[in-house]
Parts: sequence; structure tokens; C-alpha cells
Amino acid sequence: MSPGRTDVVVIGGGHNGLACAAYLAQAGRSVLVLERADVVGGAARSARIFAGHDAAVSKYAYLVSLLPRRIVDDLGLEIELRRRRISSYTPVGDGGILIDDADPAATTSALGPDADAWRDFGALTASVAETVFPTLTEPLVSREVMRRRIDPDAWRTLFERPVGETLEARFSSDTVRGIVLTDALIGTFAPAHDPSLLANRCFLYHVIGGGTGHWDVPVGGMGAVTAALERAARGFGADIACGQQVVRVATDGSVAEVTTADGTVFASDHVVANVAPSVLAALLGESPAAPEPEGAQVKINMLLGRLPRLRDPHVTPKQAFAGTFHVNEGYEQLERAYRQAAAGEIPTVPPCEVYCHSLSDASILSPHLRAAGAHTLTLFGLHMPARLFRADPRGSLERARAATLVSLNSVLAEPIEDCLLDAGTIEVMGPLEIEADVGMPGGHIFHGDLQWPFAEEGEDQGRWGVETEHQNVFVCGAGARRGGGVSAIPGHNAAMALLEAIRAGGRRRGGDATSRAS
Repeated sequence: MSPGRTDVVVIGGGHNGLACAAYLAQAGRSVLVLERADVVGGAARSARIFAGHDAAVSKYAYLVSLLPRRIVDDLGLEIELRRRRISSYTPVGDGGILIDDADPAATTSALGPDADAWRDFGALTASVAETVFPTLTEPLVSREVMRRRIDPDAWRTLFERPVGETLEARFSSDTVRGIVLTDALIGTFAPAHDPSLLANRCFLYHVIGGGTGHWDVPVGGMGAVTAALERAARGFGADIACGQQVVRVATDGSVAEVTTADGTVFASDHVVANVAPSVLAALLGESPAAPEPEGAQVKINMLLGRLPRLRDPHVTPKQAFAGTFHVNEGYEQLERAYRQAAAGEIPTVPPCEVYCHSLSDASILSPHLRAAGAHTLTLFGLHMPARLFRADPRGSLERARAATLVSLNSVLAEPIEDCLLDAGTIEVMGPLEIEADVGMPGGHIFHGDLQWPFAEEGEDQGRWGVETEHQNVFVCGAGARRGGGVSAIPGHNAAMALLEAIRAGGRRRGGDATSRAS
């Protein structure tokens, strides 16, 4: 590979890096993407992880909500997202609560006394989603500007009061409170009454996607999203090199040098980092601006020969697993698990949730597996912070695995182990495994604590939330403001910020760069 000068080097070929590269190449810039792995995609990829079985599993991320239609259209992405009819199922004893978006009457009956509160709270979050989501691909507005755009009650509810206060005031059922609270805890280690409102920030990003809050299935698996972005980037002229681990970045503010593990040095005008801010700081030889991130989840991927039987005679396994299947995620159960984990213990009854991609999209399975009735199952376990695994990584992961499967089995009519296609069709990853495989520090799926989608400080207003202390270095990963999830939003925003910087520089130098970026 020739290390000649390029306009932009993008570090990391995850979905955000690919989106950024596509936008920049589309604008006429020369772009080189350096990816340390042998394939692009990062945490938004599919893989055939079970030897001898042709199943393309969405290994890490598995649903899409935050990807704006604007980005799909801008880049001409060929992506199909499929809406799920079943939002969730929560087993309770020998029954359960099925949230069926196509049957409001049945959902109302299942929710019982909390049905009206559920409807009202859904309307409140929908109004916020409609207002906030379009701003995610625009320059940041101030907190005050955002506050004025949102209904006062909705603002107090979501932006000022801990989510626990809201749930306790609005819902009477421990189960319903837990169903709502889970959206505040995915990838986030915090109590419901966290005074920093970290759980609120996580909740907000989980309910505003697409302006509706719906979570959709990527047809073909998450790898299909990455593949579409890769095709777009290459189609616009970006170069993508895999197997290139970046070990150092140096910049004087005008020219940057990016060094890879084999000693090759790439010179560029700009660098865009699709890595965690703490990783970028290390590459620059700087101290990170925030504490080291700490992920808080266990991820278990499974390939089943059949779906497990349920205790509930009124709901079929195909209904229950088509949406989000909540396992021991009652309000008090979630708080108890948090307290145990905060005290340094693996939760006795780990809360988790399960989802079956192949019920919505069987294309990820070979014809043979489909004919045999096989299904994929993805489990996401909450309140498993990285600190629980540091001292004894292997032993702690095995204990977390065992406890999580016991938790899952406690709400089924048969052990999940009896439903595996074979003994090898289960993969378990904790924060440390995620860190090692995809470079997320501490296994944190958001690269760090999520931030409000507006400018907290006056000087940030009008910026994109991707800038660094170096005028020619930008971040485009989940650690950017308005990052997290499979959205391509940080990739878009980094490209917009960089192109603005080029135009501004071109005006100062007489306009030469402006013509190239327009």
C-alpha cells in the first residue's frame, strides 16, 4: 500500500467510519479508511460464529432505530428494515404481558390498570421523539433552545427528574415499571434514581429513533447495513484497507501523520477517528478527558434447533420471541441486580432480554436450517459491569454465563440448553471479550456515558459534537455527542464538521478548498 498524502484518514471501519468516508468521498475528498480487523463493520457486523452451521448472526448490535432516513437517501443505501409487530413479551408466573402493536385491545387488556398510563407515557415520548430526532443530524442547539421546543411536562419528565421518580409516579405495576426501565439501562450501569440522569440519557436515545421510537430488524442481519455503507464508500471513491492497526496519531493542526503497526506512516490533512475518545487520546499521546469507560453487559448468541416452550398457554413461542422477551426485569429485580453488581457481586438473578432475529427475517439462515426449524437467539444481560470480570476473567465469565442461563430458564417451561442445535451453538461474551474483539474500552457499547443531544456549554452551540482540541482531528464513533447505537449519525456529523472546516479554510486562503468540497 502506498502511504501517499490523502485529504482524510478515517481510523476504524465500523459503520460510522464507513458513513463518514462515504460522505467525504461523495464531496470530492480523497479518503483512506484504516481498519485493524480483517473485515469492516466493527460492532455492526454479522458473522458465521457457529462452526458447521450457515447462520449469519448479528454478533453485537442487532436492531436498528436511530439510523435516519436522510442518511439512507443521501448515500443511496440499499437497506431494508422490517418493523416488528410484537414490541415485547414479559413472562409473569404462568402468564405474561404481550405488547402487540397490531392489537391495541389485547395490549390494553394485558397491561391492566396501567394501560392508560402506558398510552399517555407513549404519547409523551413520541412527542419528544418527533422534536428531537431531526436535530441529531444538524448543528447542536443549546439546552435552552431545546427546552423551548419541548412540552414543559415532557421536559420535566425526561430531562430533569430521575427516570425512577417518573416510573413510580406514573405506573402501579412493578412489571410495567421494569418494562419501561429497561430502555434506560441497555449498555448503561446506573440505578433508576441516578442523580446524574445517566439512565435518563440512555432512555432518551432508546425512545426517539426515527421520530417514533420503533426498533426495526435489518433484513440480512446487521452485516447488511455495514455492507451497504461499504459499497457506498467504495462507490464514491474511498479506499478501505483492512488489517491495518493504527498505533499513533500526530498533528500540528494542519497536517496529521497516522502510523500503523507495521511502521507505515500516512500523511493527511485531516483525521477522523471511529474509535472511543479514550483510544484516540492514547493514539495522540494524551491523557483521556474522562475516566476509562466501563461496559455493563453480557452478550449471549445462540442457534436453536427449536424455540423453547413457555409456561404461558395463551402466547406462542413465535409471538413471545418475535419482540423483546424480558427476563427477570421487574423494577425491583433491576434495582436489586444493580445494587449487587455495585457491591462487586455478579447478580444472583441476572436481568436480561432475548430476541429472535430469524422470526422476523429468516434470510440469515441457510435453506437447510430454515427447513429444520432452527432459529437464532440473542440475549443481552444487564448490570454486568467490567469490574466484575477484571480479577478472574475466565471464572467470572463462566459464573455470569451460568447465572444468566438459570435466570432465563426460570421463566421457561424447559431449559434453553435442551433447545440448542448442538452443544457448540452458544457464544458468551462479557465486557472484556467485547473490548478485545472490537476495541471498545471496558466493553462499553457507547464508548462512554451517553450525552444529551444538545450543547451543554455556550461555546458548543452551532458545532457538531465531534470536534477535538485539534482543529484537524474529529471523532465519529459512538463516543461523539449524539453517538451510540447503529445510527451513522456521528459519521454524518463528523463529515459535515470537517467539510465546514475545509470551506472555512478555503475562504481564508482564497477559496481553493471551497471548490473541492462543494
